[in-house]
Amino acid sequence: MKIRKDDKVVVLSGRDKGKEGKVLSADPKNGKVIVEGVLVASRHQKPRKQGEEGGIIQRETPIYASKVMLVCPKCGKPTRVGHTVIDGEKVLYVKGAADVLINRITSSDEEKAVITQRVAELSEKGLRILAFAEKKFDKDTVCPEDEDGLEFVGLIAMMDPPREESKAAVAECRKAGIKPVMITGDHIVTASAIAREIGILDDNSKAVEGHELDAYSDEELVDFVKDKAVYARVTPEHKIRIVKAWQANGCIVSMTGDGVNDAPALKQADVGVAMGITGTEVSKDAASMVLADDNFATIVKAIRNGRNIYENIKKAILFLLSGNFAAILVVLFNSLLGLPVPFAAIHLLFINLLTDSLPAIGLGLEPHSEEVMKRKPRNANESILTRPFLGEIALYGVVIAIAVALAFLMGNKTSAALGMTMAFAVLCSARLFHGFSCKKKGPVIFSKDFFNNKFGLMAFGLGMVFLNSVLLVPPLKGLFKIADMTGMQFAWIYILSFGSMLVIQLIKAIFFTKSEK
Repeated sequence: MKIRKDDKVVVLSGRDKGKEGKVLSADPKNGKVIVEGVLVASRHQKPRKQGEEGGIIQRETPIYASKVMLVCPKCGKPTRVGHTVIDGEKVLYVKGAADVLINRITSSDEEKAVITQRVAELSEKGLRILAFAEKKFDKDTVCPEDEDGLEFVGLIAMMDPPREESKAAVAECRKAGIKPVMITGDHIVTASAIAREIGILDDNSKAVEGHELDAYSDEELVDFVKDKAVYARVTPEHKIRIVKAWQANGCIVSMTGDGVNDAPALKQADVGVAMGITGTEVSKDAASMVLADDNFATIVKAIRNGRNIYENIKKAILFLLSGNFAAILVVLFNSLLGLPVPFAAIHLLFINLLTDSLPAIGLGLEPHSEEVMKRKPRNANESILTRPFLGEIALYGVVIAIAVALAFLMGNKTSAALGMTMAFAVLCSARLFHGFSCKKKGPVIFSKDFFNNKFGLMAFGLGMVFLNSVLLVPPLKGLFKIADMTGMQFAWIYILSFGSMLVIQLIKAIFFTKSEK
């Protein structure tokens, strides 16, 4: 790196603030660095008014081009950090992307080749590169034409490493069928190096620069994006086109961003995610949600939570519909055979208020599972009541209905009241046991998941207490029209209800174990 005069650098931030030396240390997010008169202005730095000592006239050219600063020194005074005096003359300082700035300097082709090679070497290490140039200046305003004919000063490489948890988060995304894509303004070599480090870019995907997208129409871009994982040197227009192309492929697209230029793409995405710490107000207003900690891993946690909530809702629906379907089948069975009604009105009220609601609440509070992140995303237009899901509801309903019908037939041999009592008791207890069967797709009876939900266990326990109170406590027996039972008849209630759960568990072991994996 060419440094003016005695090769000194001054550190403006970090642990070594205020020190002079040849080793440059700075915060890459702030970029407040002086290299003997080369001022790096960041968006967090407020320029002083023109005419003040160290005053700056700052003009930023269009996105990802060079940034220009005109330093107006006050002659004859000692310099301070933030401005400089070079022989009492005004000097134009320029910083920006090396591949842009190299076309504006007066260096020879050989010198440019050396600069380009050095930029490539640093970029391959995942470093962000800023190039600096200068020229004497005698104007009070800056225009784009003034950025040509510059003298190259040097390069600054900044390390902005990815968070430690990023690699694990990207790997979890891939397992869950989510394709992570990097869209950045960095140099393509820098972006590729970082993307490979965290697992976004691999041998089956490619990295491209934004200008390559200009050669494709919107229709052609739909196929073009499929194997691309990194987009470098992109403009806001490119970001919107990339989002639309993935949406045209039938994908749900989530876009993250923090700047004003990200707002259009955040608005276009199905789920726009703005950064809560570094994000601008414009990006937050355009986004669907704001990430409080600016951490990509938090997005993955949100996906995991969302999938688990959806699964718990399905478990509760499976429990409710299969149990109600069983009751309908029993009523239909008795009607077709000309038998007495299997349930009294108060029985149905008890079922709806207690044996329906308690286990359903417990299933809604099932502990979250990591298994949901090993499945591919469902189609956004898919109904929750799919054919396979309706098949499960019907199958489990039939099993419970058979147990209830058998109980009614056993009791009806003695009296219609006893048949009604046994049908009611078996339906209630079978549904309480069925709450355990709805905990997961596969069998649960011999796994640790059987006891992993304290709310489900409490619901089962309370349901059994209420049911047995109705069956055994004399005042409640009269209220709920419960007939007297022998010990054997009482035992058959639990044999049939628990047996229905065993049959359902066997069906799950045969048909659903592989599909769960």
